[in-house]
Amino acid sequence: MKKVLCWFTLAMAGCLIGQGLSTEAHAQDVSPAAPAAAVAPDVVTLNNGSIIYGEVIEMAGGVLQIKTPTSPDNLMKVNWSDVSKLVVNHPVPFHLKEGSVIMGTASAGPNGTLNVHAEPLKGMMEVPMDSVTSMNPVVQPPVIYSGSVVGAYSQTTGNSHLRNASLLGDFVARSEQLRLSINGRYVYGENDNTLVARNARGTIKLDFFLTKRFYWFASAYFENDRFQDLKMRTALATGPGYQFIERGDFSGILKDMTFYSEAGVAFFNEDFRTANDKSSLRARVSMKWNWPLWDDRVTLYHYNEIFPSLQNSSDFFITMDNGVRFKIWNGFSSGFQVTTRYNNNPAIGTGDTDNLYLATLGYNFDTTRKR
Repeated sequence: MKKVLCWFTLAMAGCLIGQGLSTEAHAQDVSPAAPAAAVAPDVVTLNNGSIIYGEVIEMAGGVLQIKTPTSPDNLMKVNWSDVSKLVVNHPVPFHLKEGSVIMGTASAGPNGTLNVHAEPLKGMMEVPMDSVTSMNPVVQPPVIYSGSVVGAYSQTTGNSHLRNASLLGDFVARSEQLRLSINGRYVYGENDNTLVARNARGTIKLDFFLTKRFYWFASAYFENDRFQDLKMRTALATGPGYQFIERGDFSGILKDMTFYSEAGVAFFNEDFRTANDKSSLRARVSMKWNWPLWDDRVTLYHYNEIFPSLQNSSDFFITMDNGVRFKIWNGFSSGFQVTTRYNNNPAIGTGDTDNLYLATLGYNFDTTRKR
C-alpha cells in the first residue's frame, strides 16, 4: 500500500510539474509583440517662428489644414504663404505646378524648399514650396451632379374646398468646362372643384467655362399660365457670366457658399390666348446664390431672372425664388420657399404680380466629395 501511495504521489507531482512547464512555455509563446513605433507628428513652422505640431490633412486653395487636439474642431488652418518649413511624416500626394504628383513624406529643405521622399522607391526630390499647388486634396469625379425634387400640398375642407399642389425640381451637372442647369415648377389649384390655378415654368441653361471663373452661357426660359392668358412665354438668351464665389473660397461657416451672376441679350416672345402676341429684344440679368450651413443642415438660397426691354426701359419681367431648406435625414429635407413673378406690362384683365408661398418636403442629392 505504501508503494502504491508513493507511486501515486510521484505521478501527481510529475503531472503538476509537467503542466507548470507547459504553461510557462505557452506563456512564453504568447508573450505580446513589441508595440509598433508611433508615427511622429508633422511639424509646421511659420514665418513668425511659431511651430505647430499635429497631422497635415490637406493644402488646397492656398490654405494648409492641420489636425491638432487644441484647435477648434481639432482643425487649424493657416495660409500656405505663411509657412516657412514643413515636415510631413505620413505619405501624402504633393501636386506641383507643372502637373506632376509625388506621393511621399517630406522634410524641411534649405531656402524655402521641401525634401520630398517619394514612395515606394524612397528617392528624394528637392521641391520649392511655392511650386506646390496642393497636398492630399479631395479628388472630385469628372462630373458632379446635384439637384432636388420637392413637393407641396394643401387641402381645406368645410365651408370651402381648396386643393393646391406644387412640384418643383432642379438639376445641375458640372464638369471642369461645362455646367448644365435645369429647373422647373408646376402649380395646380382647385376651389370647390373649379380650377383656379395651373401654371408651369422652366429654364435650361448651358455654361461654357473659358477660365475657372469666366464663362459664356446659352439659356432658354419657358412659361405657361392659363390664368394670365398666357399660352407660352419664351426667352432665348446668351451672354457672359462670372462665378464670383465657389466652394472652398472661404473657410468656416462660408466654406460651401457659391454665387454667380450673368448678363446678356434675349429674344423675348409672349403668345397669349386672347390678347395680341408680343415679342421684343431684351436684356437678361440673372444671379444665383446658395449658402449651405453646418454641413448642409440648413441651406439658404436665392435665384432670379430679370428681362428688361431694350426698347422700352419701363417694360420688364422678373421671376425670383427665395427659400430655406432644412436637412432631415439622408438627403430628405423640408423647407419654405417664396416664388415671385412680376410683369409690369401684363395682358389686359390680369395682375402684374404673383406670389407663391410653399412649405415643401423633398429629396436632395449632391455627388461632391467632401473630406
